[in-house]
Amino acid sequence: MAEDGIDDFALAKRKAARLVGVAARESLPANAEIEQALHAYRALYQAEEHAERIAALRRLALQAMELLAPFHPYLTGPVLAGTAGPYAAIELELFPDNPKEVELFLLERRLAYETAEGRRFSGDRVHAVAELTLDWQGSPLRLSVFDRRDERVALRKTQAGRVPERAGITEVANLIGRDAASSP
Repeated sequence: MAEDGIDDFALAKRKAARLVGVAARESLPANAEIEQALHAYRALYQAEEHAERIAALRRLALQAMELLAPFHPYLTGPVLAGTAGPYAAIELELFPDNPKEVELFLLERRLAYETAEGRRFSGDRVHAVAELTLDWQGSPLRLSVFDRRDERVALRKTQAGRVPERAGITEVANLIGRDAASSP
């Protein structure tokens, strides 16, 4: 994950299992263990480069969030976690009053995007999610568009997965400030 820029834990686990010749179902590390190992690896081998990448991606995320403020954006994923690799997408969750408003907003600003449909889970209930992907100042930006009522629901990417952390505009701005204060 650290060297190839893979951000999908399941894909990375399958690839690693193939490389070492074990079945993918055998005891593989949990995502949290992998995240800890990524932080340790990057602190040791990519400290300066990685810190600069994360800071730049978080600044880009904040700019996108400020533009998309009417849709209640939250940053999530590897950029928030600080594990984003060189090809990581900035992941934002949006909670508009009407999901079509987001597409109209992008079209009015002539921001080209691609659409897909995703799923999120809450208990045993499946939530359909529109996923819009676009280029944001040279970085991929992935927008997951939820129903407004889902903003207070703990949604997971997989049925058995953990609830991902997320941060609003104020939290991301504070995080950027802390990053700047701790850099040399």
